[in-house]
Parts: sequence; structure tokens; C-alpha cells
Amino acid sequence: MSDTFYHNLPNGVQIVHRKTTSPVVYVGIMVGAGTRHELPNENGMAHYIEHCVFKGTEHYTARQIINHIEGIGGEINAYTTKEETTFYAATLSNHFRTTLHLLAEMVLRPTFSKKETEKEVTVILDEIESYNDSPSELIYDDFENMIFEGSSLAMPILGTKKTLRRISKSPDIALGWMQQHYRPGRMVLFVLGNVSTKQVIASAERELGELYSSASSTSRTSSTSLISSPSSFSRTYKRHTHQTHIMLGSHAYPIGHPKQLTMYLLNNILGGGSMSSRLYLSLREKHGLVYNIDSQAVPLSDTGYWNIYLACEPQHKEQCLELCHKELRNLRETTLTSAQLQRALCQLEGQMAISAENQENNALAMAKQMLYHHHAPAWRDTFAKVKEITPTQLQEVANEVFAPEKIYTLLYD
Repeated sequence: MSDTFYHNLPNGVQIVHRKTTSPVVYVGIMVGAGTRHELPNENGMAHYIEHCVFKGTEHYTARQIINHIEGIGGEINAYTTKEETTFYAATLSNHFRTTLHLLAEMVLRPTFSKKETEKEVTVILDEIESYNDSPSELIYDDFENMIFEGSSLAMPILGTKKTLRRISKSPDIALGWMQQHYRPGRMVLFVLGNVSTKQVIASAERELGELYSSASSTSRTSSTSLISSPSSFSRTYKRHTHQTHIMLGSHAYPIGHPKQLTMYLLNNILGGGSMSSRLYLSLREKHGLVYNIDSQAVPLSDTGYWNIYLACEPQHKEQCLELCHKELRNLRETTLTSAQLQRALCQLEGQMAISAENQENNALAMAKQMLYHHHAPAWRDTFAKVKEITPTQLQEVANEVFAPEKIYTLLYD
């Protein structure tokens, strides 16, 4: 059993703490600031900051940061998305206070030393080139660029060589961006582990209570439209790859939308990562055309999208596309039977239960729920709502988001 506790600091920082009996504690700070909050000439800023706060603060050098965590057998990590930047660590619970102190130092007092940031820019540029060499990853960026064209959501998380060189010219550029976007009202402190809530709140007040909440601290976001795909649109890029890489999809629902969970279940049926998904059974098992195929639904704060990704031999691309559209058509036109729905629910329940055994994923999911919903339900509470979904509701969503006239298609040929 676990218990979840909530608390808000006076300055607006949200705290979520889930008590467990594990000796390991996961602690982190999630900030609602990502790629979509950047201007075009700032592209890559959120990810650049994520890297550079590890390179030194007012009180710790880069080496000291690593030594403090690894010296107690802990692990520290961070990541950037289109809408969030997250810093977190896992340590034994008796090191909770030290770990939170270090994370707060990184988020609140980075220095962006010129010597260190120049090295880190080189690392990020190498990361960009590595990404460009991986078509199975790059296609996601190009697809988002296509589906969100004209919005900051279309910009790559890593940025570009040009923008990185600009934003790394002076520490004031990054520090100014953090001052604007790293506001207490957009921060969640999350803790999963065997520490007392009293200790969590006291440590949070000590480490994060000094943050000043300013009424003028609004963050820029681009606006996007829900379910706003124009007529079907295709784009082909010439890439020097042996296989043809294909992605198709369209706009979908944002976080918290009444149909978000229906889309979640529908995507799991379509191609959500299992060998019994419709896409896998058709393109892999029945026809032997692909090694991997999957689909995903990606909800964002005010919009979302879904996609199907596959790679195949060039001579099979038309057949693969035809089979994908066939499965989408089946979900639009044919209502699931009660038996089919029960099988899908049983499978999803097992997947959610297994996923819940991963405490790192639990901690990060808890933080994101807190950031957007201001509460973090356990997986069983979420699944209870999924169980209420009917075959008719699934078919209605399929007709809304899988409509052929709304689908974008991207090929690396």
C-alpha cells in the first residue's frame, strides 16, 4: 500500500509525496518549461539548460555534483520534452535531504561557466549529429514539425547549431530565460519513497521556499488547435537509408480531455506496444513485412497527436500503408464486441500493473500528473475510469481521430 500527500508552498511550488516501504527514494523537480516556450532564435534553450546546470552552481563544481550523488551510491538524471524539463535522482532514503539540496542548487543557482558550457555545446552538437544518423528517431521530429507547422511545438528539442551557438554566448542569456520560465507556480517537487511527509515539507521550504513568485512571470506558449488537421497531407524526404521509414498520424486530445483515456485504450488496441496489437498481428505476424511496428498517443497541455511508425523494405511501402489504413478503417467502421473489449481491458490492466512496478516511472508520472492535474491518482484509479469506456465510445473516437481526410503521412525514402 502507498499513500499520496499534497502540499503547496506559499510561493506556489507544488509538492507531491507518495510514501512507500522501499529503502530507495526518488526525488526530483519538474518544471513546466520546454521547447514550446522558446522563441525561434532560442530553440534548444530548455535542453541546453538541462545539460548545463550539471556543469556547476554557485556552491558546487561539476565534479562535486557527480561525486556527491555517486559517492552515496545514487543516480542523477534529467530530460527535456516539448513542455517540461525534469531533474531527478534516486538514492537511499537517509540521503534524501542531501539529494534535494543538490537538485535545488542546480535548478536555482547554476552559473553557466563559459569554459564548461563551451564543452557542453560540443556534446550537444554531437548529440544532434547522432540523432540525425538515426532515422527511426529523427522521423519523430520531422513528423512533429509537419503536424505542428507554424507553432513552437514544431521545433526540435535539441535545437540547431546556429541557435546553440547564439544562446551559449553569454550566461546571462540562459539565466534570463530561466528567470522568466523557472517560476515556482510552474514547479513540482516530487518524492517517492520511505521518508516522512513532515521531512519532505520542511526540506522543500528550506530549499525552494526562497523562490519569488512574480505576477508578471507568465511563460510564452504557442497556441495549437485540437483535432485541426487539414485535408490529408503527405511529405517525402530523401534519406540514404536501406529501409523506407514511415510515419502517419494526426491531431488528437490534450491532457485532461474527457476523451483522453478512450484514446489511450484505442491506441493500445491499435498498436500500443504489444504483440497482440492489430498492427503487429497484421504487418508482422500475418504478412511478415516489418520487424517492429507500433503506435502512440501523445497528449500535450492544449493539444495532442497520435502516430504509427514502421520501417520496411522499399518495395513493401505501399502494401504497409494500405494495411495500416485497413486497420484504422476497421476501428472506425466496426464496433468492438464485448469479448474483444474485455480482452483489451484485461491486457491493459496487466500492462499498467507491470509498469507500476517501475518506481522511477511512477515518480515521473506522478510529477507530470501533478503539474497538469494538481493531483496524482494511482494506476488503479485511472484504470477504474478506463473500465467505464464502451465500444461505442471507442468507435466514436476512432472516427474522429482516424478519419482519412485528417491523416498526415511522412516517408523517408
